[in-house]
Amino acid sequence: MTHKQTFSTILLIAAAALVLQFIFHLNLYAQIIISIAGIIISIAMTVEMIKTIRSGKYGVDLLAITAVLATIAIGEYWASIIVLIMLTGGDTLEDYASKVAGQELQSLLDKNPQIAHLKKDDNISDIPVDQVKVYDTLLIKPGEVVPVDGEITKGNSTFDESSLTGESLPRTKHVSDTLLSGSINGEQAVEMSATHIAAESQYQSIVQLVKTANTHPAKFVRLADRYSVPFTIVAYLIAGIAWFISKDPVRFAEVLVVASPCPLILAAPIALVSGMSSASRNSIIVKNGTTIEKMAELKTIAFDKTGTITKGKLELAEVVSQNRFSTEQLLQYACTAEQQSSHILARSLLSTHKEIKLLPTDEITEITGTGLQAALTTGEIIKVGRQSFANPDHPNEIQISDTAIFISINNQFVGYITFKDQLRSETITSLKTLKKLGIPHTLLISGDQQAIAENIGKEAGIQEIHGNCLPEQKIKLLQQIPKKQHPVAMVGDGVNDAPSLAVADVGIAMGAHGSTAASEAADVVFLKDSLDRLPVAIQIARYTMSVAKQSVLIGIFICTILMLIAATGVIPALIGALFQEVVDTVTILWALRAHKSIKFIR
Repeated sequence: MTHKQTFSTILLIAAAALVLQFIFHLNLYAQIIISIAGIIISIAMTVEMIKTIRSGKYGVDLLAITAVLATIAIGEYWASIIVLIMLTGGDTLEDYASKVAGQELQSLLDKNPQIAHLKKDDNISDIPVDQVKVYDTLLIKPGEVVPVDGEITKGNSTFDESSLTGESLPRTKHVSDTLLSGSINGEQAVEMSATHIAAESQYQSIVQLVKTANTHPAKFVRLADRYSVPFTIVAYLIAGIAWFISKDPVRFAEVLVVASPCPLILAAPIALVSGMSSASRNSIIVKNGTTIEKMAELKTIAFDKTGTITKGKLELAEVVSQNRFSTEQLLQYACTAEQQSSHILARSLLSTHKEIKLLPTDEITEITGTGLQAALTTGEIIKVGRQSFANPDHPNEIQISDTAIFISINNQFVGYITFKDQLRSETITSLKTLKKLGIPHTLLISGDQQAIAENIGKEAGIQEIHGNCLPEQKIKLLQQIPKKQHPVAMVGDGVNDAPSLAVADVGIAMGAHGSTAASEAADVVFLKDSLDRLPVAIQIARYTMSVAKQSVLIGIFICTILMLIAATGVIPALIGALFQEVVDTVTILWALRAHKSIKFIR
């Protein structure tokens, strides 16, 4: 039975008991149904509590169960039903918050393609991805995600594999080249032959890593649980002393009723729900309350590179001219040759220098995977592309870590233009804000080359940098972080980040344009595609936990005062239960402060 079902059942039992006692005056029947329900639910809670303790966690269930059974034993059944309503209400509220977060996230996950274009003879039909068989011929249209692993049988195009490998440069694929599921086609349609079914493809292997990581979650002691053990001990101690001195077991029950841990059960969840709502208003989806608690205590944050701290697309970085040519001339020649190309580097070059006047040409020829050759009307021949194409006599003369195109005029090498994945405009500011917030340790874990990762990481101000990391290596790096540097958050956006998001204490996905697998694996999803959501999320979490802690401590303080008064015998169990409702109201109102907007450090 779910928490909601249990809560609804208790409300129905309470309503039935009210009718029996106050309308039909059948007090005994009201007591019987409440007592039976209380005993059954207490047994169920005891079983659940034992399972919880075996998993290495603990909470306030024991005190609540004792309070319910003690009030039933002395005939104060109305007090027991009030305790049960408060107890199950808190669990139901937390479940509701998680469900709402899941619904808001679903719109992101629904974008994942579910069909493949099957080609038989000259006919094309759409079939579910899981019905694709090995050797099926599939059509991959421009801009579509590759549904299964396979090989190109017709055509060529560029494919963005950054979400799988972490490398920002799209790869040009030709006939017989391998395609990985989850990669994104460029601007040319291609046909492929499936080499694996969906369940055995690259995308699914990464999803399986996520599932494996989720079966070994990190242990974490929640706020309410931290206070539960000392609070329970104090409550039993006061109740036991009151019973011993008075020689009256009723005194024991009276103390435990006002000691009912409803402030612990209700205050923290309500504050967390309020904090989740506040995060949602700031385009941040937090999937559960425990994530807010971990986020408030973060000591280490690890970042993916491509699409996370960078824009995820290559932009012109440097123009290096040689011989007598100026940088402006070099750009003019390069743009003239690239004007008809659909390659990502051509698009980046031309979009950056739209104002350049192109030179008149007689013919432009593209040598796929190598470069372009343009014949100008003046008779000059421009070659733009790989170093081996533009400068064949010295194909390895220039060693650079960035992506580059090389240019020659009439077979004379004249220079090169480099491109790199640029930092997001907000990256440096966001990293500086994290330092202001006291986050002591940052890492960059990238699938890109070490040299490229080093350049980007140092520019962003990240302390520890790791390149050439596959999904398995990212997981190992996170698992090797010392305990004293936990909780650890991982921020990413690609399919290859999903396993590390799942294994981190807090997985954070850039969800606006990120992959479905990353959003599914993450605990937090940014609906706004901006890294500045990270310090905002941490500040909301810290404020929320501050309010939650205040609410819990206020509740504990008032409950302790009431316990000491109840120990004297002046508060009957039913009146104690009503007092407990006053305590609950105070702590709930205080906890709701977590919903208000706060002023963020920038």
